[in-house]
Amino acid sequence: MKQVILVRSDLKLPKGKMAAQCAHAAVEAEINSPRKKVEEWLNEGMKKIVLKVKDLDELKKLEKSARAEKLVVSVIVDAGLTAVEPGTVTCVGIGPDEDVKIDKVTGHLKML
Repeated sequence: MKQVILVRSDLKLPKGKMAAQCAHAAVEAEINSPRKKVEEWLNEGMKKIVLKVKDLDELKKLEKSARAEKLVVSVIVDAGLTAVEPGTVTCVGIGPDEDVKIDKVTGHLKML
C-alpha cells in the first residue's frame, strides 16, 4: 500500500510552499479514501512517494488515468495568497491503494 503525490515542476514552487501543497494532497486523499484501505496503509507504515510531472497537461492526464483505475484522487487548487495565482492546480494526491494499481498510472514518473 502506498500514496503518491504528483507535483507540477513547471511552477518552481518554493520548498515550503511545495511541502504545504503536498501535505494538503496527502491529507485530502487520505480523508477521501475507504477506511479499510487507510487502515491497511497505516499498518504498513504509511508509505508516501512524491513524483514530479512536467506541467498541468501531464497532471490532468494522470488524474484522468487514476480515476479510470478507480483510485482516489485529490486535486489541490491553491488560494493564490502567496506564490501562485488563485485557482492554480499545484498537485494531485492518489491513494492510498495497492502499489501495483498506483504504479500502473505513475510507475514511469521520476521522484521529486
